[in-house]
Amino acid sequence: MSKRVTISTLDAMKAAGEKFVMITAYDATFARLVSEAGAETILVGDSLGMVLQGHDTTIPVTLEDMVYHTTCVCRAQPHSLIVADMPFMTYETTERALASGAALMQAGAQMIKLEGGVWLSDSIHQLVERGIPVCAHLGLTPQSVNVFGGYRVQGRTPKEAKSILADAVEIQDAGASIVLLECVPENLAADISSKLDIPVIGIGAGAGTDAQVLVLHDMLGLTEKPPKFVENFMAEQTSVKDALKAFVEAVKSGKYPRAEHAYQ
Repeated sequence: MSKRVTISTLDAMKAAGEKFVMITAYDATFARLVSEAGAETILVGDSLGMVLQGHDTTIPVTLEDMVYHTTCVCRAQPHSLIVADMPFMTYETTERALASGAALMQAGAQMIKLEGGVWLSDSIHQLVERGIPVCAHLGLTPQSVNVFGGYRVQGRTPKEAKSILADAVEIQDAGASIVLLECVPENLAADISSKLDIPVIGIGAGAGTDAQVLVLHDMLGLTEKPPKFVENFMAEQTSVKDALKAFVEAVKSGKYPRAEHAYQ
């Protein structure tokens, strides 16, 4: 990957039917390796609360944590588009969303990601209007784990599926550049991907999305009890660099995710 990836790059890939890849990274070393492996996007995820800080959820992660790790990732000067998570309760109002988004963009992010549906429409519109691109996260939104009663698949009932689709359309109309779907049935994710003009990234959402994302520590086999949708790409490789490349190639060739990684 020689040229810096932009939103236009991802839009063109969706239009051409080419899959792209997102991998989490939290520091300069892994950001460089992820970029060199060919991943179009890097997510500086609030998953760092679990895989780096040892928390049970992402909720304790602060904006200061996210700014610090985003700065670390950006120092690697990756070619990948850098997306940074907005942590819990840093965008509950439009004013907070604008301030938090500005902090992450000034740290070097090129897009921010926030969790939630229609209630975020005004904030998304205001962010985009002020030059802050948005990736919206639907389905299983980890910051709402206490509302869901655990990490549960979302969208299995007709009512839930209809609500997630409506949210996705509304969020696109509000100006979001990407939608990320986590732990939703494969057919719902494929339907949403086909109906939206913007790219859809899946995690535990089957093979019908425009892109796939995994948490770095999960795909390298470092997580004690990984989710059903995770494949250990380190198992058959001799280096982290090769494992990252294997994941990128598997997504682009359609070999990942397989049927056993999807929810019905």
